[in-house]
Amino acid sequence: MAGHSKWANIKHRKAAQDKKRAKVFTRAIKEITIAARDAGGDVETNPSLRLAVQNAKGANMPKDTIERAIKKGLGGEGASLAEITFEGYASKGIAVFVEATTDNNNRTVASVRSIFNKYAGNLGTNGSLGFLFERKGVFTIKRESINIEDLEEVEMELIDFGLEELSAIEDEVIIQTSFDEYGKMQAALEEKKWLVSNTELQRIPMETTSLSIEDAQTVMKLIDKMEEDDDVNAVYHNLEITEELIKSL
Repeated sequence: MAGHSKWANIKHRKAAQDKKRAKVFTRAIKEITIAARDAGGDVETNPSLRLAVQNAKGANMPKDTIERAIKKGLGGEGASLAEITFEGYASKGIAVFVEATTDNNNRTVASVRSIFNKYAGNLGTNGSLGFLFERKGVFTIKRESINIEDLEEVEMELIDFGLEELSAIEDEVIIQTSFDEYGKMQAALEEKKWLVSNTELQRIPMETTSLSIEDAQTVMKLIDKMEEDDDVNAVYHNLEITEELIKSL
């Protein structure tokens, strides 16, 4: 059940991102700006920038928007941007891990704390629940770009590059690697020229907690509100996501 829930979490999160395209663009611009600021504007020599640009293109971001974000980073406009994390609990003890990028730490802390408090949760201290999650590389690939029909053959193609799990969702294939094999898989997919629409390091829950539909909906209100915050990039949790819950939302 934990495995099923893990992929349901990824599927639900992907659906939420698709509905918030403006938010996806905001996040991508910040990632590009920081990558260019930290290591230059050449995608050939800056792996972080190459990854950020790839994700932006996967979200259909216009080329001129990408170029402006790079220039912003090179010009020093992104100097005040910082990546921060928050750890806390939603109702019923559900662990919530928040990743954010902000140019005003006080504003973001106040906003995140307010959301926890308003939706029956509480903000904890960093390091208090990080052990409940594993860092995993998650790649989303356009199914049409894979020149292999049988997904079992796709698994065999990728097993030597650190593939741990593979799942087909609609017209996309989602693969997962360990944190340590993330770079190897990224290089392999580039070599194969399969169209990767998104790739990122996610925090996958080691175990999930099952709640009643009513209690789970309360937790999801907190998570949804957190994801709406402009400074928040990603929200991870260990609530067990079921098809029944997804339908109820």
